Amino acid sequence: MPDKKHAEHLFELAKDAMSKAYVPYSKFHVGAAILTSNGKFYSGCNVENAAYPEGTCAEAGAIASMVLNGDTDIKDIYVIGHGDALVTPCGGCRQKIREFSSADTMIHICGSEGVRKSLTMNELLPFSFGPENLEQ
Repeated sequence: MPDKKHAEHLFELAKDAMSKAYVPYSKFHVGAAILTSNGKFYSGCNVENAAYPEGTCAEAGAIASMVLNGDTDIKDIYVIGHGDALVTPCGGCRQKIREFSSADTMIHICGSEGVRKSLTMNELLPFSFGPENLEQ
């Protein structure tokens, strides 16, 4: 878990991103915020379009922003959504997060009250396929 100051900042970034989601079809707002190993922060929100379900997930938006700015190592990622159930990353986003993480990367699943559950990358996506699988 990041220190308290970073944890609060990540939660607020994810919450703010969630509030800006463009979801005219599903009405399901999701936000994500990343802390890299370099200490930089990135966020993203889900964005839908009329060719539903060809939208973009919040996690993918945050990762794209991170890569655009030259970072490639996720230390912590916060994902937030509404409802009683945990809003965990979809399968595609789990793989996207995996591409830029280590076994110790922490994924924090949040609701409006704060962090509901924290998992390591290996707990979220056990026996995953990653870049090292392609090394010969």
